[in-house]
Amino acid sequence: MSTPSRPLVILSPAPQRTDRVFAPDTLARLRERFTVVEPESEEEFDRALPDAFAVVGQPDLPAERLARAGRLRALLNVEGNFFPNVDYGTCFGRGVHVLGCGPAYAQAVAEYALGLALDLARGISREDRAFRAGRERYVSEGNADAVLLRGADVGLVGFGNLGRALHPLLAAFRPVVRVHDPWLPDAELRDHGVVPATLEETLRASRFVFVLATVTDESRHLLGARELDLLPDGARLVLVSRAPVVDFPALLDRVAAGRLLAAVDVWPEEPVPAGHPARGLEGLVLSAHRAGGIPQAFTAIGEMVLDDLTLVARGLPPVRMQAAARELVGRYRNRPVTGRGPAEHRDGGSGTAGGNTENDSGNTDNTEGTEDTQDTEDTDNTEDGRRAHPL
Repeated sequence: MSTPSRPLVILSPAPQRTDRVFAPDTLARLRERFTVVEPESEEEFDRALPDAFAVVGQPDLPAERLARAGRLRALLNVEGNFFPNVDYGTCFGRGVHVLGCGPAYAQAVAEYALGLALDLARGISREDRAFRAGRERYVSEGNADAVLLRGADVGLVGFGNLGRALHPLLAAFRPVVRVHDPWLPDAELRDHGVVPATLEETLRASRFVFVLATVTDESRHLLGARELDLLPDGARLVLVSRAPVVDFPALLDRVAAGRLLAAVDVWPEEPVPAGHPARGLEGLVLSAHRAGGIPQAFTAIGEMVLDDLTLVARGLPPVRMQAAARELVGRYRNRPVTGRGPAEHRDGGSGTAGGNTENDSGNTDNTEGTEDTQDTEDTDNTEDGRRAHPL
């Protein structure tokens, strides 16, 4: 059992795997500093809960279960989304830190989003396909619709973990960056060197639009047919946060008509069915929810868990993970990431969540997991960008 010098930590990271989230040395340090219990059943979990200082994972924690966790100080979500299987009100009322891993995915999702934008700007993957099929077009012939990101008008829909990670990556291109984020004051956005704008202003003015918002009731189909029609002809849209933010049939119709180019990493149904019309659209760059879930992002989660548990055990506030906001955590409408291929999907297989925020993302938001994580990830902002934000 736990001792004052080694508080008890329940390690129950499913659907994540312990060896994915914790590098061997990080796990060893966790075991040195804490009494780590890895329950193999609900009964074992419930036996350990009364002595638990912290729970690492996202198990069901309704009020009646939390009532038996009298020593609980922290709940650390390592999947990337705050799901409605926890009585967050009870946690907040008892001073339990509710933490998410969205920030771990943010950088990975941001770099991937930039790569997708460059692909859309220059037709990189499209011309690669043409070359392999013997249809390559040399010099200017293959660049008729190419544009520069440098100096372009760029719009960010959401400025949580993902937006704040992407913004400095864009700086080298010296774009004009407009941001629509209704839950952030204009002064906060200006402090980050971006132009606050309404959604309509952002869409009308932008040649490149990055969709970085998580899903709430308010943001579902935030970009519908009307909003997509505000974009200039030939605009490039990059979606790396959560699929329900965009009206997919409307988006695909406009890509098919040649009005827009788009890159999509998150889908309304995952795995995407084998016969989905998106697979045949030339103006669409397809990605299988890969933006945030890279090994470095996963092992960063374990390091963040260890650091914040150590701080909380010393009576200090956590600083590395994303603190759930009391006002927002109940608004999220994200789903677990399942990530298996279409053949397995047809056979009825079911995958385990790979974690994307927010950023999801961390992203991640953004992120797988985020946000989430990418998504990468999913994520609310304060000055440090580590609170859960719907955009």
